[in-house]
Amino acid sequence: MADVTLPSLGESVTEGIITQWFKKVGDVVARDEPLFEVSTDKVDSEMPSPAAGVLVEILAGEGDTVETGSRVAVIDENASVATTVSPPGETPTTPAAPVAPAPTPKAPTPSRSTETSPNGGVVSPVVRRILHDGGVAASAVQGTGPGGAITRRDAERAVADGPTEELVVPLSNGRRRMGQHMSVSSQSTPHGFVAVEVDGAIFGELDQLGRVTRDGEPISDEMVVSLAAVRALAEFEFLNATYAGNEFVLHRTVNLGVVRAIADDGMLVPVVHAAAGLTLRALARRVNELDDRLRSRQLTTDDLMGGTFTVSGAPTKHTLWATPIIIQPEVAIVSMGAVRLVPVVSEASGSPVLEIGRRLVLGLSFDHRVCEPVGAASYLERVAELLAGMDLASER
Repeated sequence: MADVTLPSLGESVTEGIITQWFKKVGDVVARDEPLFEVSTDKVDSEMPSPAAGVLVEILAGEGDTVETGSRVAVIDENASVATTVSPPGETPTTPAAPVAPAPTPKAPTPSRSTETSPNGGVVSPVVRRILHDGGVAASAVQGTGPGGAITRRDAERAVADGPTEELVVPLSNGRRRMGQHMSVSSQSTPHGFVAVEVDGAIFGELDQLGRVTRDGEPISDEMVVSLAAVRALAEFEFLNATYAGNEFVLHRTVNLGVVRAIADDGMLVPVVHAAAGLTLRALARRVNELDDRLRSRQLTTDDLMGGTFTVSGAPTKHTLWATPIIIQPEVAIVSMGAVRLVPVVSEASGSPVLEIGRRLVLGLSFDHRVCEPVGAASYLERVAELLAGMDLASER
């Protein structure tokens, strides 16, 4: 006799409801043939037969709730088809007259994915699929579930190239502070966001002139955008502000924050104080000085305080756009996408012409209490105009 038990259906599942029997008492079943269906709060699954033979007893009817590992049926691997069997709950009786034994159904040759676990238990379909796809035989896996059943985690461990145990990684002080600051900002400030695509021809010109100033300072795309962003604030003063209580403070001086990622430790925002009026050459020198002090861990508190407006450069060369969280107590932050070569339709000659152009996406996260999407988009369009009209030859 072979007992049919309800196998483990998942690490957090301890019981299931028998919803349907595909075979009735007296039916011949083949090994791994669907025998019954079980439903849990997570999934409905067909359970395969653990043996070939005749179903001689059903111990759990349709609608019954059964704990994993419990017996639900019995299969006689040596019984004849005509053997009399009992309804659920009763003991099978011996037939009055012997009958010619029917040939035992030939079970399909079990593949690597349909083998039983080492203790002979049935392996659930999900576990069988994981093992099959990973090329691992169920008979080679030691189960940790009820009665030695192979759980999903057991299967994952068996097919993984390395350890699958979860690692508890404590937050660094930097990431904890960053998380706290971003949580306060996102919960206390009604964020809005707009993005516009702008012409990036200025960056092709920068490549031709050389990406260094006359003083030998490196020039990045972020520095060029930052220069235009600072200058545009002269016409959009409400964005160069900080929030205090129920009031906003409009600042006449632009203290420009630049977002910097710290390897495995969150981010910092060094500040270029009194950025309005700087040339590209001067701005590049100031930003590079801050970056040098950041790398050598020599930033002071003053270098990180007093920001009134922030620019966040493209995180990678493939970034299309980003939606940053406002750096409190400021009211806006510009984000950059990467400068890309894209097909552009030009109508400068009076008729549409397809050509290659440089484009980037500028975004602005803004505080809805001081701005609305129209004002935010207008500011970004002004930044784009200043980029297009920038005289790099004199600026650098």
